[in-house]
Amino acid sequence: MFRRALICTDFADGLHRLGNFLPSLAAGGMEQIVFLHSVPFWTKGQIPREDKEKVKQARSRLDPILDKVPEGLEVAVEVVSGEPTNNLLKVAKQYDSEVIIMGASPSTMLSDRIFGSTTMSISKQTHIPIVTFPTTLLSAFTDEELSLRCQHLFRFVLIPYDGSHTADELVQEFEENIRDRVGKGSLQKCLLAWIIDTGTLPEISKDAQVREAEEKLVPIKARLESTGLEVETEVRLGEPVPDILELAQMSDICAIAIASQILGKLWEWRPSFTREVLRRSCEPVIFFPPKG
Repeated sequence: MFRRALICTDFADGLHRLGNFLPSLAAGGMEQIVFLHSVPFWTKGQIPREDKEKVKQARSRLDPILDKVPEGLEVAVEVVSGEPTNNLLKVAKQYDSEVIIMGASPSTMLSDRIFGSTTMSISKQTHIPIVTFPTTLLSAFTDEELSLRCQHLFRFVLIPYDGSHTADELVQEFEENIRDRVGKGSLQKCLLAWIIDTGTLPEISKDAQVREAEEKLVPIKARLESTGLEVETEVRLGEPVPDILELAQMSDICAIAIASQILGKLWEWRPSFTREVLRRSCEPVIFFPPKG
């Protein structure tokens, strides 16, 4: 699904561990991987400047990754000083990255109400898809398990759909990103899931609601299948967030794809499907930032 990835690590998230599984990532379709660590400026003096000692320490942890690069895969290590968001956007542009992979810890989710402050800032400044990888999931894997997971990061993707404009844009973004890439690497199939919120049903038959949703999914399924992707659909009555998360747990899902027009607006305190999935998902989440 993605060929050029920028993996951003602060070491506490454990994402630098992926450097031990480069052959598996290559088997999953990756052609270029850049590992980025951002070091804050040294600010004890009057003029902020590069913290050379911390840069050196970070490079000593990341440079060994370059000793085990398999043939056919391009790998780079970037350790830079400065503000994390600016560094990330600059490096992503330099390498023409197609996806940004960042860690997501439970403490970060709760403290920032959405997800990490750096991730939130980036989502407002780039159109590049962002993958949040739960650090608890990463730390729980043995080497054998993580090697297999790296081969199948995006093998089976869950796409929540509800008939809204944002949902249509999500499908379009997903379709554009997988065009000519299905079957090459890990991407094999997706699940289109429409959870009809029983708390907001209008005064019409529930069965009619389900039938209408199923009919609307037919042309969307056909579009995605035209790319060579295997597509499953499911329509059910329930609660969108809990049901989507349950589907992810019970359907062999590797990642959940989402989009939102309001993510990152700090004044937005009402319940948000996107925000809750980002906070509560035990699986990686692919967030497609708004284009407008």
